[in-house]
Amino acid sequence: MASAAEQMAANFSWGTFGKATELRQRIWFTIGLLIIYRLGTYIPVPGIDGAALRNFMDQAQSGIGGMLSMFTGGALGRMGVFALGIMPYISASIIVQLLASMVPMLEQMKKEGEQGRKKINQYTRYATVLLAFFQAYGLAVSLEHGGLAHETGLFFRASVIITLVGGTMFLMWLGEQITARGIGNGISLIIFVGIVAEIPGHMAQFFAQGRSGAISTPVVLGVIVMVVAIIGFVVFMERALRKIHIQYPRRQVGMKIYDGQSSHLPIKVNPAGVIPAIFSSSLLLLPITLSTFSGNQTGPVMSTILAYFGPGQPLYMVFFAAMIVFFTYFYTHNVAFKTEDVADNLKNQGGYIPGIRPGKRTEDYLNYVVNRVLVLGSAYLALVCLLPEIIRHQLSIPFYFGGTSVLIVVSVVMDTINQVQSHLLAHQYEGLIEKSQLRGKRKAGEARPKKAPARR
Repeated sequence: MASAAEQMAANFSWGTFGKATELRQRIWFTIGLLIIYRLGTYIPVPGIDGAALRNFMDQAQSGIGGMLSMFTGGALGRMGVFALGIMPYISASIIVQLLASMVPMLEQMKKEGEQGRKKINQYTRYATVLLAFFQAYGLAVSLEHGGLAHETGLFFRASVIITLVGGTMFLMWLGEQITARGIGNGISLIIFVGIVAEIPGHMAQFFAQGRSGAISTPVVLGVIVMVVAIIGFVVFMERALRKIHIQYPRRQVGMKIYDGQSSHLPIKVNPAGVIPAIFSSSLLLLPITLSTFSGNQTGPVMSTILAYFGPGQPLYMVFFAAMIVFFTYFYTHNVAFKTEDVADNLKNQGGYIPGIRPGKRTEDYLNYVVNRVLVLGSAYLALVCLLPEIIRHQLSIPFYFGGTSVLIVVSVVMDTINQVQSHLLAHQYEGLIEKSQLRGKRKAGEARPKKAPARR
């Protein structure tokens, strides 16, 4: 059965969109802040030798350079003030969420309502500053080892750290403004714009290789078909749900008796979203990142690790898939869908699953269902993330879009469409309420004046 938003979208018209003044203002506000973000990616960090920057980024592209370039819209390659992007804030948010589900003090704070959420958000900001400081220091050391600084020393490192940490905090503020006064989740939109901004350049490079004969025409067509198929598959899996039937008994409120109602508890096939892919990629790229930060001066142990766990190696693929599966289960059970809390909420609301006793039995049943659903969800995530790696390294086909970026782009587009539909639906409801109020006033007052006879 289609939702109200989907039914409204089926009857969408540009006239309705034109009347939604608040929605248009939110869209223009969001576009304006995203333009500011894109302009900031071209403002360079002071003290950088631009001539040697490209050579260094070619070496760092397989490590943290490639990971951050995907989320910063090329700001890292240009060493702009937004070179760290919004990744420190995302990492801090994930860490705080995990701690809030395991530390009793933070868990209690989370249940305190709006005041508790404000405190947790403040802790997230502090953690963001700390993570951004360490990442900025690592980049400053890398720039010195790579010979990219005009003058090395404490002053250069301090200027890089202050600039990059300030850029990350400004991006965090932009994301909060987009969330409050714009469309949808501002942090996700910033990452989305950074990824999409790099797509035209990669597509032009890919088609140029096809025109020059480096890549055959059947391979080019096959990659295009595969990208379309992957996007369709991701959309299908992100919308897939496992619905559990919930029954509410009859209840009496005063002198009225309300009949029992039935509903559904939706469980997404992928409740963890893109978090497992980000965590797994970050941890597996840690050896290469350390090698880059140390100026490629590695010992025998690090050299062996890089040889077996480099991108495209069989052990890299195996551990990548295993860590995606692990983080999918871990994040879902501890943050995204805590079965204990769901079972308690159903019991407090008087709802129950037919044939299952409320309380512990309901929690065990939900664990059983979620674990079975996550078998499919984790396999789907591993497949989408590993397929580009296989194409790039095993089949030697230049494929410039990672599985994580595809997941982020598709998820953000779907979420933004839902936000726009919700605003349009609210606008239509407000119009219906105003019309009903005007009709009620007219009935209570004088009769509607008769129309004047039309002129012939």
